Amino acid sequence: MARPSRKPAAERSIAWPVSISKAAQLAGISARMARHYESLNLLPHVNRTDSGYRLYTESDVHTLSFIRRSRDLGFSMEEIENLLNLWHDKQRASSSVKEIAQKHIETLRERIAAMKAMERSLQTLVHSCHGDQRPDCPILDSLSDPAAPDAASCCKH
Repeated sequence: MARPSRKPAAERSIAWPVSISKAAQLAGISARMARHYESLNLLPHVNRTDSGYRLYTESDVHTLSFIRRSRDLGFSMEEIENLLNLWHDKQRASSSVKEIAQKHIETLRERIAAMKAMERSLQTLVHSCHGDQRPDCPILDSLSDPAAPDAASCCKH
């Protein structure tokens, strides 16, 4: 008995290679981003027609999808390049991949903490503003005060 394909029916019926617009659509990105990823060498050696049009293989689209999913998780371009290299290296140690992901989690936690501090600072400022017809405004006063603490360092409690 034949194993069913894991690819969606629409993708199984595609005549490869495809144009940049089709490749971008399949990967869930814009054609502009596909060109950008190629310019960063994240997608090297895309074939071209004699007239210079890009022709994307199924493997190219898979790589573009990998990049999009990595970007959706907030990985930097450098981290994505490292992950792509590990993905293509069938002799890799999974510990290398895990290390990149763990470092990224730490970075995300730091960014979340900084954003929470900004939120607390803004909440304090909004709470102190009367929000009426008077011109005095503690929010603007704080923003214009060069001695005021930065949002990320303010209100860490």
